[in-house]
Amino acid sequence: MPEQDHRPAFHLHTVEPPHELGPIHRFDEWVDRQFDRVRGREPHDRIMYALTELGDFGLIWLLIGFARGIRSDRDATKALRLAACLGAESVLVNGVIKSLFKRERPVVQGTRPHKLRVPLTTSFPSGHASSAVVAATLLSEESRLWPAYWALALAVASSRIHVRIHHASDVIGGLATGAVVGLVARRLWRLPSR
Repeated sequence: MPEQDHRPAFHLHTVEPPHELGPIHRFDEWVDRQFDRVRGREPHDRIMYALTELGDFGLIWLLIGFARGIRSDRDATKALRLAACLGAESVLVNGVIKSLFKRERPVVQGTRPHKLRVPLTTSFPSGHASSAVVAATLLSEESRLWPAYWALALAVASSRIHVRIHHASDVIGGLATGAVVGLVARRLWRLPSR
């Protein structure tokens, strides 16, 4: 029987500390330093924490969709499509893609200035960013308010970096994922003609 190695598992790493940081990690750290310029300032902190909380479970998008859905049967169909697509996006991102990458979330030292729900899922891609783009894509269709929807989507997505729940590259991955899901949803579930 071969002799077992009882040394700690970390000895198996081929690169001794300090490790060379890859380009994605360097990018994430650079973006994080830019956010440090506004972290800890009010009302900026309060706004970003509120946006991130409203983005939980796509709440802000569902509220907007259903508020618009009251206007007509066609708008009610749009609200139903939005809710169904956000549900599908959540299953895809949180149930499938995150389990493939299993990236750790940023480590936070110290206390946060406001209450925050810390997710149980892994970090890549950002579900808030993904759902925001899906929602903006669907809500913008046939709407003069499209700049407001996209601005809100980007604010919700960037709030995840501000509150240190996601790395910047997680948010970019979420934005890309949401763009694909949103465009596929628009193609597969077309709105009824007027």
